[in-house]
Amino acid sequence: MWIASGRPDLATVATGTKSAFLQTLLSEAEAVQQFVDLLKLEQSALSTGNTDDLPSYTDKKMVLAANLNRLAVERNAFLATQGLGANLVGIGAWFANHPKEHQANNTWSSVLALAREARELNRLNGELIQIRMQYNAKALEALKGGNHTLNLYGPDGQSTTSNQNRIDEAV
Repeated sequence: MWIASGRPDLATVATGTKSAFLQTLLSEAEAVQQFVDLLKLEQSALSTGNTDDLPSYTDKKMVLAANLNRLAVERNAFLATQGLGANLVGIGAWFANHPKEHQANNTWSSVLALAREARELNRLNGELIQIRMQYNAKALEALKGGNHTLNLYGPDGQSTTSNQNRIDEAV
């Protein structure tokens, strides 16, 4: 049984059909690719300083992450029906037992490669965020006058440099 999105539902995957498993892997590869594409957009925004879109990227990443988690549950449910573990060893064993499932194997290889790319992009984006935060902190510190607060002008508009009398007070 298929849900409206064209993907198998969990009950179908759990029955152990290879076609539902392949569809889950194809959906997973598509979702990871979308995540990679979004991380690239985020990296571009961070690199150029165009941070206005970052909140919407975060929202989209959360939706994609939820979808990826759901697809992993489907994949793991299928592996469980085959008596295999819900891990790399389990999926490796499934492919070893089904050497003619080339499309599924190639799709899974794509999922793994895309996941590595996403992990690296996420790491780089984290570094860009740290650099931007350091830059902003330094700029803020410069605007505040560093560690030496200089009150150059008082509320009356007169100079108030440290420990020096005003010219009009010396007279």
